[in-house]
Amino acid sequence: MTTVLTPASQLTAADRCDRCGAQAYVRVVLLSGGELLFCAHHGRKFEPELKKIAAEIQDETERLTTVPASVSEEER
Repeated sequence: MTTVLTPASQLTAADRCDRCGAQAYVRVVLLSGGELLFCAHHGRKFEPELKKIAAEIQDETERLTTVPASVSEEER
């Protein structure tokens, strides 16, 4: 997925995928205005089509594999 750094706020658990309702990790700002939110699965699935209509793509899917600093060594 192509990532564009934007001044947009980080996606939260309240942001939901427009396709399935799962937590959103991808925000697509459309050339025509407005935005779409997608989970990692649907963001990857629709990536080729989204690139054609997107002004910006905010991809936070790396958060799915990042281990929080608060996790103990045994839990890693």
